[in-house]
Amino acid sequence: MKKLFFLSVVLLIWLQYTLWFGQSGYFARERLDTQLSQQQGRVGVLKYRNQILTAQVLALKANPKMLEAQARRDLGMVKRGEVFYLVPDHQL
Repeated sequence: MKKLFFLSVVLLIWLQYTLWFGQSGYFARERLDTQLSQQQGRVGVLKYRNQILTAQVLALKANPKMLEAQARRDLGMVKRGEVFYLVPDHQL
């Protein structure tokens, strides 16, 4: 009878340990829930960023002059016969 009681107590302790600290236990699930919410937030930010980039691409495809203006601003492109002047932001 003592052996059966001891065996049942050991089994109960082992089951409780796996329930709380096991690979699919309570604390592991809490960690995964936290990671899931972080990733969902990141996905939301990236979806918003993709919407902005898609709108910019469609605007550039619709208006060729806008494409030229952005190339001039971002890449410093000039047309033939134009003189490019670079004005520094800060003077030393």
